[in-house]
Amino acid sequence: MRVQDMECCGQHEVCEKESLLAAVSKDIEYYEDEELDRFRGREGDAYTPDEIEEFREVLYTMREDEVAGWVRSLQLREVILPDALKDEVCLIVGELRVES
Repeated sequence: MRVQDMECCGQHEVCEKESLLAAVSKDIEYYEDEELDRFRGREGDAYTPDEIEEFREVLYTMREDEVAGWVRSLQLREVILPDALKDEVCLIVGELRVES
């Protein structure tokens, strides 16, 4: 499953906004995470616990307002977010949207 094919997170405003961003943004921005490119093409359920922690470390060292852009960057780079982190990402992005 590709990140863009990820099931709806239940945060419809988030999903709609991400869809709009996907249509507009084609520029790849790195978040000091170039090392994650080695996972290009890996399925979301095929990561080891240590590999998931690599993604989690990047996720929790960035500002919350960067998370949606980071996920978009991964999409453009064809790096699939580990399934184990998808709920965490949706919660962070959803909370940020509610606060806005």
